[in-house]
Amino acid sequence: MTINTPPQTLSLQDVSSLDATLKDFSLAERLALVAGLGSRSVFTTSLGIEDQVITAAIGTHRLPIDVATLETGRLFAETVRLIEETEDRYGITITRFYPEQDDIDAYAEKYGLNGFYESVEARHACCHVRKLIPLAKALEGAGFWITGLRRGQSGNRASTPFAEYDAERNLIKINPLADWDIDAIKAHVAAENIPVNPLHARGYPSIGCEPCTRAIKPGEPERAGRWWWENDEKRECGLHVAEAAQSSISPAPQN
Repeated sequence: MTINTPPQTLSLQDVSSLDATLKDFSLAERLALVAGLGSRSVFTTSLGIEDQVITAAIGTHRLPIDVATLETGRLFAETVRLIEETEDRYGITITRFYPEQDDIDAYAEKYGLNGFYESVEARHACCHVRKLIPLAKALEGAGFWITGLRRGQSGNRASTPFAEYDAERNLIKINPLADWDIDAIKAHVAAENIPVNPLHARGYPSIGCEPCTRAIKPGEPERAGRWWWENDEKRECGLHVAEAAQSSISPAPQN
């Protein structure tokens, strides 16, 4: 497939064509195709099992894709250790993007440091400070944003395409594992001996910030342990859907 225009100016028809093309490719081929389309590609990893599969493919095939993670300041210790282990294993750099201390202080002053337990508004505001603002920095200048989204992760992600236009960020979002189920993920991890977060073996299929993640119970959906105190089955942090509520915490000034 040949695309001669910048990703930000692709038509919806072009994006649809890219989506259809990726369907018939392997994971490595999907990533290589996107990396060769002439614009900066960024993969944001949360170090979950899906993301480790993508990172392994990028590192093993030496693909020109930037790998970044949102170091929120509230991650599990196991997740933080896995960042360095993964860098050493694949000879890559995972760039950390941190929240601004001024933003954290403003959030704590308004809601309390752990105010996210008290309301959906406060939780969205925390995700805004610790994830969305750093994500904007990670994706600055990118034409393609690669994610580990899968259709089987939740009902909210059941129709995840391989390629879609992200109007909010004005780039093309690539989901190369959209059609992989969890059994295929686990089999690939075992076959390739890919390092994964030890929390997965303790009942955490989806891992975010430590205060906001619990192990799931038998029969629960994969993402049931995320923001478990909320009742909305489609709860998200705002990274992959438009923010449900805008935070009134202003971003810290940028240098």
